[in-house]
Amino acid sequence: MKSQITNALSDFFFEYETPRQVLVRNRRVGVVCRLIQLGVLAYIIGWVFIYEKGYQTTDTAVSSVFTKMKGVGYTNVNGSERVWDVADYIFPPQGDSSFVVMTNYIITENQTMGKCPELEGANNCSSNADCDEGRFKRTGHGHMTGVCVQSTRTCEVLAWCPVEDDRKIPYPPHLMSAENYTLFIKNSVTFPTFGVTRSNLVEGIDTAYISKCSFHPEDDPLCPIFKLGDIVQMSGFNFETIAHKGGAIGIVIDWTCNLDVDVKHCKPDYRFHGLYGNPDEVDKTRASVGYNFRYAKHYMEDKIPKRTLLKVFGIRIDIIVKSLARKFDIIPTLTAIGSGVGIFGVATVVCDLVLLYLLPKREFYKNMKFKYTDTHPKDPDSETGSTETQK
Repeated sequence: MKSQITNALSDFFFEYETPRQVLVRNRRVGVVCRLIQLGVLAYIIGWVFIYEKGYQTTDTAVSSVFTKMKGVGYTNVNGSERVWDVADYIFPPQGDSSFVVMTNYIITENQTMGKCPELEGANNCSSNADCDEGRFKRTGHGHMTGVCVQSTRTCEVLAWCPVEDDRKIPYPPHLMSAENYTLFIKNSVTFPTFGVTRSNLVEGIDTAYISKCSFHPEDDPLCPIFKLGDIVQMSGFNFETIAHKGGAIGIVIDWTCNLDVDVKHCKPDYRFHGLYGNPDEVDKTRASVGYNFRYAKHYMEDKIPKRTLLKVFGIRIDIIVKSLARKFDIIPTLTAIGSGVGIFGVATVVCDLVLLYLLPKREFYKNMKFKYTDTHPKDPDSETGSTETQK
C-alpha cells in the first residue's frame, strides 16, 4: 500500500501528460479549419481590438451644464406694443440644463378673486340644479356656487375672474422674434478614473472668439453659441409650427474620447433631436400636442390682490451629456487575448465533427483518433489481464 501511494504521488508530481494528436491529410477538412481560424482571427483583430477597443478600459464622466440665453422679443397685440427680455421669456431663470423659451402666450389681465360665470362648453347649465354647490368640474376654473348664470347659461364659480379663455391659440405665434435668440452653453466634464477634466471651451476658444462665432456643424462645430432658429432647424422641426403650440428639443453633447492620444483631441460633439412638437407626430390620437404651462404675476392694486395670468407655449430645451473615455489597460488586453485564443478551439470541434460523422472514411478516422482498451479480469483479486486493442 505504501509503495502504491508513493508511486501515485511520484506520478502526480513528476509526470506530464499531453493529448494525443493525429495529423489528417484531407484538403476539405484542412480548408474548413483554416477558414474558421481566419474568421476567428478577423473577429479578434477587427471586432474586439479595432471596433470595440478591447485593449482599453472605460470611464463615464461627471458633468455640469450652465446655460445663458440672450435676445429681445417684440410683440404688437391689438395695438399694444411690448418688449420681452430674458427675465420675461425664460423659465426657470437659473440657467439649468433644462429650460423653456416662451414663443407664444395667452394673457388674461387684471384677474381678481370673486364670483363669475364659467366659459361656454362643458360648464353649460339650464338651471341651478345643473350646478352642484361646493363642487368643481375637471374642466372648470373654480369652486361652483350652485348658481346658473342665465345671461351666459353657464355655472357661476368662485375663482380668479374673469376666467381664462384659452380656446383659441394665437397664430402666427406672438414671439416669432424668438428665432433670433442665442443660447450659450458651458459644459465641464471630469473622468474620475483617469483624472481628466475637460470643458467645451477647448483650446482656441476665448472671449474674442465667442463674441463673434455662431455654431455651424461643419464650419464652426466647436462654437458654444447657438441660434434658437438653427437649433430648431437642425432638430428637424419648422420654427413657426413648433412655436405655435410648443414642443421639446434635445441637445446631446457627446464626449467620446480616446485618452491614448493627447488630451487636447478630447472635444465635444453637438447633436440635436426633435423630441415632440411636430403636427405629424406618431401619436395619431392628437392628445396633448405641444408644450404649455401657466404662469401668474401677482400684484396689489388699491389694496386688492390681483394677478396677470399667462398660458405659456414654448420650446423646452433639454441638454443631455453623453460621455465615454477609453485608455489602454493591460488587464482587459490580456482578457481579450485569452478569450480569443479560447475561441480558436471552435475550429477543432467543427473539424472533429466533420471527420467523425460526415466523411465517408469516418470509421477509419475514428480508429486513428481513439485508442480503445478492453479489460478482461482473470482473477477477481488480480489487476492483471487487461488487453489493449485498436479498432
